[in-house]
Amino acid sequence: MNAAGMVEVVLPGKVEPEGLQVRRGAVPSAGPGQVVVRMEATGVSFAEQQMRRGRYYDQPPFPFVPGYDLVGTVAAAGEGVDPGLAGTRVAVLLKVGGWASHVVVDAADLVPVPDGIGAAEAETVVINGITAWQMLHRKARVRAGQTVLVHGANGGVGSVLVQLARAAGANVIGTASARHHAALREQGVAPIDYRTEDIPARVRELAPDGVDAVFDHVGGRSVVDSWRLLAPGGTLVAYGSASTRDDEGSKQWPVLKLLGRVWLWNALPNRRRACFFNVWAGRALNRGRFQDRLRADLTEVFEALRRGEITARIAAQLPLTQAAEAMRLAESGTVAGKVVLHA
Repeated sequence: MNAAGMVEVVLPGKVEPEGLQVRRGAVPSAGPGQVVVRMEATGVSFAEQQMRRGRYYDQPPFPFVPGYDLVGTVAAAGEGVDPGLAGTRVAVLLKVGGWASHVVVDAADLVPVPDGIGAAEAETVVINGITAWQMLHRKARVRAGQTVLVHGANGGVGSVLVQLARAAGANVIGTASARHHAALREQGVAPIDYRTEDIPARVRELAPDGVDAVFDHVGGRSVVDSWRLLAPGGTLVAYGSASTRDDEGSKQWPVLKLLGRVWLWNALPNRRRACFFNVWAGRALNRGRFQDRLRADLTEVFEALRRGEITARIAAQLPLTQAAEAMRLAESGTVAGKVVLHA
């Protein structure tokens, strides 16, 4: 990467991966309370894939720099920021802006990365790890001995969820294509082929009394089946609508429909509950509390990574200037783990 300037990747509109644009300019300066982070690793998540299609429900207007999260080193500190932060490796949750060699962020949003964890390793568990941790421990409050169903058990969030649930002592059922079943069995997961098997029927065979939690990113018909598979006292955590990825029309409608279902289910007299999870929930109301919780939970994820309870799954590492190739690879369905971009 050119040390004399900044490089960033711009999403100009609804384009194929090859339509991503590489732009060069001056390295930005940190304002009061801010730092400049020199990016070491960022990644391609499902959010960026949706944004490319204009289907992410609260994405900014085009053009913009995508990149949901990053790991890097503090290069400069602005007024009011401890200058000792310079040289510290940190993780940052951004939603957009991470696909750049240098990023300006609020110092309060930094989460230190423990020694012994590489940048690419840490990157694989920032948005995926914080999502999995908070859904498992803050929303579903899964305990040892319970049984959970994880849809997309080999995906970015799903693979971390599976490992964290097993570390918590839970029994795990996971949906995935058949080629991932051997790896899931090695982790102690009971796999279901979502392409060929009747998922509700198979879950009922494995858990006749229902499951204690379901984590569903699919939406649509899947989330209705997920609700019906819950045992009394169980929790459905819905966190996406991947089944509508290629649909036309409003990108907000699938989420609004899902929120309506969640509201209705919770309004009915029953012993189950449902929630829609978004990692940004509550930030606008109480940013300080949001930052404290994010820092605490991501620190727990990093410690789990360091203890070996979860593993970093890196599918490939490519230079930032090859973001188009990285996006194409991530969308191909041929890789396991996260495609990481580096400076």
